[in-house]
Amino acid sequence: MLVRFVAASLIGISVIEFALYWVVCQHYNTPMRIFPCVLKSIPAVLGIVGLIRSKALAQWVSDKLDL
Repeated sequence: MLVRFVAASLIGISVIEFALYWVVCQHYNTPMRIFPCVLKSIPAVLGIVGLIRSKALAQWVSDKLDL
């Protein structure tokens, strides 16, 4: 459950950051550049991968905590 929450949080943070970047670019009438958009989408990609592999990640964390 915690793994899914963290993955969903990463996706949410990425969406908020991308939306704020778009608002700032619109406010200052500057074009959106590719590099900042790619950087802001990295947490979303990690979150999607985390949601897909959530069971394996949860098992891995559980194994690490059992030491």
